[in-house]
Amino acid sequence: MSHPTPQTIAKRNVRLFIAFRTLFNARFYYPIFAIIFLDFGLTIEQFSLLNVVWAITIIIAEVPSGALSDLFGRKKLLVFTSILMVGEMAIWALAPNSDPTVLFWILAVNRVLSGLGEASASGSDEALVYDSLEQAGMKKDWSKVLAQTQRFQSFGFMIAMITGGVIYDVGVVQKVTDLFGMSLDVTKDTILRWPVYLTLVTSIFTLYVASRFTEPKISPKSEDQEQPAVKEAFKQTWTAGKWIGRTPFALIVIVTGAFADSVIRMFVTLGSEYYRLIEFSPVYFGFIGAGISALSILTASLSKWLIDKHSPTFNFFTITAIATVGFVGVTFFIPYIGLVFAVMLFMAFSITMFAVSYYLNHITEKSMRATVLSFKGLAFNLGYGFIGWMYALLGYYLREDPTLAADKDAHFIAGIGFFPWYFVIGSVIVALFAFSRCPKPSKTFREMDEAIDD
Repeated sequence: MSHPTPQTIAKRNVRLFIAFRTLFNARFYYPIFAIIFLDFGLTIEQFSLLNVVWAITIIIAEVPSGALSDLFGRKKLLVFTSILMVGEMAIWALAPNSDPTVLFWILAVNRVLSGLGEASASGSDEALVYDSLEQAGMKKDWSKVLAQTQRFQSFGFMIAMITGGVIYDVGVVQKVTDLFGMSLDVTKDTILRWPVYLTLVTSIFTLYVASRFTEPKISPKSEDQEQPAVKEAFKQTWTAGKWIGRTPFALIVIVTGAFADSVIRMFVTLGSEYYRLIEFSPVYFGFIGAGISALSILTASLSKWLIDKHSPTFNFFTITAIATVGFVGVTFFIPYIGLVFAVMLFMAFSITMFAVSYYLNHITEKSMRATVLSFKGLAFNLGYGFIGWMYALLGYYLREDPTLAADKDAHFIAGIGFFPWYFVIGSVIVALFAFSRCPKPSKTFREMDEAIDD
């Protein structure tokens, strides 16, 4: 039997990569992410702290997981990721919500498993596919693969958003059951876990897809060659860390991406509460998410155009401008129209992720690609964990005002008002740092990319 060619393996891995990313991210509780935690019985501060737990877990596991991926294989990490996803969703699906304290700690375990899963996946999936393309002489197709992945991922996200939002609206579910002649009295408790159950099913499919990847044999081992020791993972981590510190372009891509991602992602996490305050009911949350996902299909083409046609500097200022307008706009909480500003933040978020992935994969040697991408994930989640902690502290500080303490909506609105200031001041600081370390980022990127090709 003939062995598959590198081109066949690359094309198959690309298809699996698209399926893996789509299934892994199509979570049915996303359209009501903040609300479902609150409906389970948590406070907004506890919700913020759970996100900090999630981010800290990724921070601890991110880089070691990338090094293990480089040393022991990307596929093993992806299968492990999928197992963790099944575990996190099973725990949440079975979590009792009668005791708020017990619930908080059970959901903390859920967040830890979720963080471990994110850390294990981060870098490994991209590195596996990029390695496959590189081995097959198809590296130039990477931006095309990213664009295709973003389109399919957006479509899957769109389906999850619509479904999750619809099944979490008591009125809609009651009408459907009445239409089919079912004598069911639908309450919030009835539908509380439905989005979680559906995501549990998705996680099982994710595990199946991960098991189908083919690890590209870029440097086959001889039969008597020993497997790398775990201590090699720490050596690999140290090597990659030193390379990032000594490579200004890589460092500024990670730092600027991490800052933009952390602030925008914090708002995205709170999105369902924002939608409610601009007068959308929960049934529309899924359609909003679906619409944003549909827009992301177009954003993928915009991201590719920006990357292919414009400099890293131009792209940084483009992302900053879009996000600044978005953050200023959401502070007004304009009924219905306020959705436009939320969409702008999603666009900035999408372009940021695309750009960072493109630049880092192009300038990093394959021997440490997953480790470097894990450092990227580490930086991103340090930023997210930091702003989550700051937001929790801000929440406690605002509660010292009796008026805000008595009105949770006013409390939330006051908190969102700090986002534009944080983003604008932070962007200026990041830009000054970037240009002090790498005055000519476009020239530097071209030189590094050509060196990798050679």
